[in-house]
Amino acid sequence: MARRRRDCRSGDCGPLPHLVPLVTHLRNTLAGQRKTCCLESVGIALSHPARRLEPMPHRLSKSRYTAGVQCHKLLWWKVHDANAVELEPDKVLQDRFNQGTQVGELARTRFPGGVLVEGRSVDRTRTLIDGGAPAIFEASFQADNTFVAVDILTPTDGGFHLTEVKSASSQEEKHLPDVAVQMHVLKESGIKITSATVMHLNKECHYPDLSNLFQRTDVTEAVQPLLGKVGWEIEAQLRMLEGPLPDIPIGLQCHEPYACPFMERCWPEDPGHIMRLYNIGPKKGCNFMLTGVNRIADLPADQKLNVTQKRQIKAMQENRIIVEPGLKQALQVFDCRLGFLDFETIQRAVPVWPGMAPWEQAPAQFSYHESNGDGGTYKHAEYLAEGPKDCRPELAQRMVDATRDAEKVATYSGFEKTRIRGLQKAVPQLKTELEALESKLVDLLPVVRENVYHPDFLGSFSLKYVLNPLVPDLTYSDLVIVDGLVASVEIARLLFVAGKIPRQEHERVRHDLLNYCERDTWAMVRVLEKLRSLQ
Repeated sequence: MARRRRDCRSGDCGPLPHLVPLVTHLRNTLAGQRKTCCLESVGIALSHPARRLEPMPHRLSKSRYTAGVQCHKLLWWKVHDANAVELEPDKVLQDRFNQGTQVGELARTRFPGGVLVEGRSVDRTRTLIDGGAPAIFEASFQADNTFVAVDILTPTDGGFHLTEVKSASSQEEKHLPDVAVQMHVLKESGIKITSATVMHLNKECHYPDLSNLFQRTDVTEAVQPLLGKVGWEIEAQLRMLEGPLPDIPIGLQCHEPYACPFMERCWPEDPGHIMRLYNIGPKKGCNFMLTGVNRIADLPADQKLNVTQKRQIKAMQENRIIVEPGLKQALQVFDCRLGFLDFETIQRAVPVWPGMAPWEQAPAQFSYHESNGDGGTYKHAEYLAEGPKDCRPELAQRMVDATRDAEKVATYSGFEKTRIRGLQKAVPQLKTELEALESKLVDLLPVVRENVYHPDFLGSFSLKYVLNPLVPDLTYSDLVIVDGLVASVEIARLLFVAGKIPRQEHERVRHDLLNYCERDTWAMVRVLEKLRSLQ
């Protein structure tokens, strides 16, 4: 299939006159001012009273509306290119959807007597309201060419209470437009909403007691500033959908509040783009772009940069690897009987093992390489959980046994240290041994970050970014699983729905997971070997 033409490839396409308000909006956002509605991008005054729209060819929904609030181009593609490959959920996103569904179903159990609206029927919703149902799940309404299904609608004195269920562990600002469009549509449908709540997961809940799994945050007041703008934003989105693809410059809206799935259509494939500057982040990067700095080479000579960024720019300018004199000293701690440890974890919205909280990460797999002390060979140990039972005691014991003889154990980032500290609480009978293991840990990541830069790192010190530039003969390209998030989803699938997976597929996935985790520790071995050769 031919690749799609990318828009704004250079990243410096200036805004058309009618898009100047959008640029102003982005500048205001970057300056820390309150975010405003996307209507400003099309120049519609927000002070006009709302009015009912005439029927139009397209219809909005909660998800479409919030996409349009983020970016009109994003909404246009979602509607006019609904079968785009970018919109097909990958394994990680599908897992998030599935967990969100599970959270929604559990939330309904907190409302005895509630009735689910099958097929999201507006007529059925009206019947349930007239019949005095104590709670309505997926209560469905349509007004202003916009359809919404309210997660939970409950009657109150003088009206109704709206509950929006989220699988997040806190209420966030990005949830408010979702609530606002529902309140608008219900108002236009003749339903008075007296209060609104975001029902989210409770970080203080710990398995097996799930009685306090949810917290409720009242957003009735927080959503008020948005309500007067919803009607006009709906109209702006619907009018926009009747026309061609809107010409909107790339910017912060590509990253917040959600990463745009169509990023590759708009953003340039440029290793020297300003967003490739180490530790730049979306806000700082887009702020540079608004001032005309689209590439790292465009940075002014007096721009304040940290040491790592300066090293990156020097490597790019000279097109060579930069090695600092301090590398030799930084590597001295690794001159011993050394092991290399990597974890893979599960992370579930609804906790599954004793003591776990929502979205808490728990180790379920490890790979461990250790030098045999002969200057070139290594032994390898590994573990991958089987079945739904809590694997942490067995994993911890196997890991303690494997690492017992090592003087130091190398990791890449502080992730393993955090997980080992978690295991000290989860497996108290091994607390002393796990504390001893923690004391052996040495982190290879800061050694690379503070002493070495290769132009092909592309502004990142992730193991997968530094491996191939430093060790060209070793990559992840031959593996089926090449990402930790995918590994986490696949482990959870093997643990909790193994009975639904054919045996042959089960064995294949286990094999792929073991290969992936083993590659991580072997990559650390090879990176350290390369660093030693650079001294």
